[in-house]
Amino acid sequence: MNISIITVGKLKEKYLKQGIAEYTKRLSAYAKVQEIEVSDEKAPEHLSEADMLLVKQKEGERILAKISPDTHVIALAIKGKQRTSEEFARELDQLATYGKSKIAFVIGGSLGLSDDVMKRADDTISFSKMTFPHQLMKLVLCEQIYRAYRINRNEPYHK
Repeated sequence: MNISIITVGKLKEKYLKQGIAEYTKRLSAYAKVQEIEVSDEKAPEHLSEADMLLVKQKEGERILAKISPDTHVIALAIKGKQRTSEEFARELDQLATYGKSKIAFVIGGSLGLSDDVMKRADDTISFSKMTFPHQLMKLVLCEQIYRAYRINRNEPYHK
C-alpha cells in the first residue's frame, strides 16, 4: 500500500515532527508512506468571505496537483464521517483488498479544504467535532493509520 499524507503548510513544531517521524517509521513495516507539504497561501488574519474562498482555491489547486487519477482520496474534515479505530482499520483493509493501492489523506490549512478538493475526495473522515490545529491532525492521523495496521494484523498495541 502506498499512502500519501498531503498537508497545507510546513510543519515547524519539533515535537510534532518527532511524533510523526516515529509513526511513519513504525508504518514502514506495513506501507510506503510519503509526506507531501504544499505551501500555504499567505493571507491577513481577517479575510472577507471572497478572500477566504480564494485562499482555499489556491491551496486546493496545489493539493490536487499532487494527486494522481488512480489515487483513492480521503479528506479530513470536521463534517466528515466519524469512525471507531476498528471501523477505520476495516475500511483501510477493504481498500487494499479491492485493489486500491494508492491512498491519499488530505489535511487542509487553517481555512479548511476547497470545494474542488472535497469533490475529488472519495471519502471523508473526522476525528472529532472539535477544531484542532491541522499540524496536530497529521500526527493523530499517522497514529491512527499505524493503529489500523496493528488491528488488522491482530498485533498488540490497540486497546
